[in-house]
Amino acid sequence: MDEAAIRRLLEDVRAGGTSPDEAVDALRRLPYADLGFATVDHHRQVRQGMAEAIYGPGKTPDQAARIAAELLARSDEAAVVLTRADADQIRAAVEANPGAEVRGTTVVWRPAPARPERVVLLTAGTADLPVADECAATLTAHGLAPVRITDVGVAGIHRLLDRTVELADADAVIVVAGMEGALASVVGGLTGAPVVAVPTSVGYGAGLEGVTALLGMLASCAAGITVVGIDNGYGAACAVARMFLSPPAVRRAAGTTTTTTASASASAGPAPT
Repeated sequence: MDEAAIRRLLEDVRAGGTSPDEAVDALRRLPYADLGFATVDHHRQVRQGMAEAIYGPGKTPDQAARIAAELLARSDEAAVVLTRADADQIRAAVEANPGAEVRGTTVVWRPAPARPERVVLLTAGTADLPVADECAATLTAHGLAPVRITDVGVAGIHRLLDRTVELADADAVIVVAGMEGALASVVGGLTGAPVVAVPTSVGYGAGLEGVTALLGMLASCAAGITVVGIDNGYGAACAVARMFLSPPAVRRAAGTTTTTTASASASAGPAPT
């Protein structure tokens, strides 16, 4: 259940279309639903502005499908995302819940309407694409269709320098890179937009399956770069979504700031011109 669904429920009670007992029954399921093998967090959309995602590994195909069905049933607006799914999980989840969009190992139902923010998604190499695909699918689920720039690693820096106009127009940039992870530092020095760096496990012996890229990004001399875990394209997308979709920002955009905030603004007097 999301904030819009709660508002509709309250309006239905006020209009007499829903009885108080029916509303209580609906709200009783709001915190979570116990499926026996999983407790699905329906309240997360209200707290965070983003619904709980389904992490595929460790789940049976039937479990993945049933969790997706539960999330879809309790809200008619929030996106539902299944990540790191294998072929059997995808097949079961999509057959039980039609209308899905599948991109690699990520499945999305009911993506949010497009938002105006411009997110640029860069990859250092073609080998980084699976992680970037997970990131792109998650961004799209939250209404943030990324501008994708692929294979612009530092071994051929001229390829990146040809795309500086797109970087200058970005509201946020996600950099997906393995090897030594240097692309994040370069991008961080070229744009003033928030930069989220994703180290990948791509690389040769001293790459240590992404550890070298991770440490390189954490030690970046470009100030303010945010770094997520190795191969965590989903986490990078959610970090950017939080910048734009946090509940206070959503309320301000809708013109529903609290009375306290409005009173404080009024007492401060007119803004300087």
